[in-house]
Amino acid sequence: MLNKILLQKQREVNNFTIPNVKRKHENRSFVNALKNPNHSVALIAEIKRASPSKGIINDSVDPVNVAKAYENAGADAISVLTDTTFFKGTIDDLMVVKENVNLPILRKDFIIDKKQIDESKVIGADAILLIVKALGAEKTYEFYMYAIDMGLDCLVEIHEAIELFQVLEFFTPAVIGVNNRNLANFNTTLQMTESVANFIPKESIFISESGIHSREDIDTVKQLGAHGVLVGEALMKASTPEAGIKQLFSSERMNLK
Repeated sequence: MLNKILLQKQREVNNFTIPNVKRKHENRSFVNALKNPNHSVALIAEIKRASPSKGIINDSVDPVNVAKAYENAGADAISVLTDTTFFKGTIDDLMVVKENVNLPILRKDFIIDKKQIDESKVIGADAILLIVKALGAEKTYEFYMYAIDMGLDCLVEIHEAIELFQVLEFFTPAVIGVNNRNLANFNTTLQMTESVANFIPKESIFISESGIHSREDIDTVKQLGAHGVLVGEALMKASTPEAGIKQLFSSERMNLK
């Protein structure tokens, strides 16, 4: 599935033009938001209409309404999927979300070309996703430094310990995400987080991504050392975004910053 997505992304990049966005966007620190969470762990709440594994999750979503609800319910950052072919997202989703909330915005897409990093800056992203399995360790480092020079934070995503070790030969990312989803068959298990947890550098912010559906899941990854979680499907399927976040952090009081 990942190979299929990357082939499509390469076709898109080959016919790529950066949008002409005249408005200058406020820069917000994704890293600082994760360091000072509203709950016991940081929450990156995702706007996700569909996925290759689940099909349509919520195709009637209003990204602005969802983003505002996430912010009001105590999310620390918002992830916006901008891939259209497989996830039904758009860069317009990210731009309208950025203009209507005060949280840092993570662009969730398959970055394979520096032009996409340029675009991310133009459309108002505060951070981008870099997938080691898609880029390899050396190119991940190259893209990471390019993004930092552009004023963008990065969530460096790994799927197994060997990818982490390869990355650490080049640099120590400020934020490391462990994706609990197997990109070959798209199944999820928190054992992915468990298998890598002991190797995450202490100075990195450790995020567990995907497969988080309950308070018990939050407790599990927290005990494994995760500083935060990225949650999409569980929140998009909840009766309301607020209800979804409340379920994840039941019995907790939101921290007052």
